[in-house]
Amino acid sequence: MSGHSKWATTKHRKAAVDAKRSALFSKLSRMITVAAKAGGDPSPDNNASLAAAIAKAKSYSLPKDKIETAINKAFGAGADAANYEEVTYEGYGPGGVALYVEALTDNRNRTAADVRAAFTRAGGSLGATGSVAFQFERKGEITVERSAAPDEEELLLAVMDAGGEDLEDNGDEWGVVTAPNDLTKVKGALEAAGVEVKGAELVMRAHTPSEVDAATARKVMNLVDRLEESDDIQDVYHNMAVTDEIMEQLEA
Repeated sequence: MSGHSKWATTKHRKAAVDAKRSALFSKLSRMITVAAKAGGDPSPDNNASLAAAIAKAKSYSLPKDKIETAINKAFGAGADAANYEEVTYEGYGPGGVALYVEALTDNRNRTAADVRAAFTRAGGSLGATGSVAFQFERKGEITVERSAAPDEEELLLAVMDAGGEDLEDNGDEWGVVTAPNDLTKVKGALEAAGVEVKGAELVMRAHTPSEVDAATARKVMNLVDRLEESDDIQDVYHNMAVTDEIMEQLEA
């Protein structure tokens, strides 16, 4: 089992506060539409990518009717058709921190300009395809509330039986790591074993997190926030790791 990794996570997440809920729901809906269309099937039972997208959306409380609307949009025609494409951007931010940016866009030029402007303003630089990706690996992540989970030994046994790869101590939560193609299967097995799952999603995890000081961490966080303000940007991953002491300084 891995040790405490709360601040070694490769993804910077924003809370779904009311002021940002509309934008968040829009991004989640777009993600579901693309997953449904790419998999060619509106049923999550037959479309693993769609199942993962729905699981993530539910973890952020996206309403059921919005999920159904997003799926239907994938198979619409004319004005109702969805024409998003998946685009990734790679680059380095302050302190040489690697960033991997995933977008869903209907205008590649607009999105590229927004991303480039964010990196430039932060003193970073965009790189060519592959310049950063090798430092990350696609994984599945399942979140389990500590207060609702079995004890550590019992949960670890359930994770191993379900086919999970690792169990991480993330403070108030447990994190279950899976192979990307096993996310839905492991989630279902844990729920069948009586484990209450809070959320599940596919992510990019850094192979070797890079430690930074408080000043650099703040600059990187500002860059991530600026990127996530774009409606086209779905997820921003980085290889920055900060200590609990530095995190306390950032939150002060």
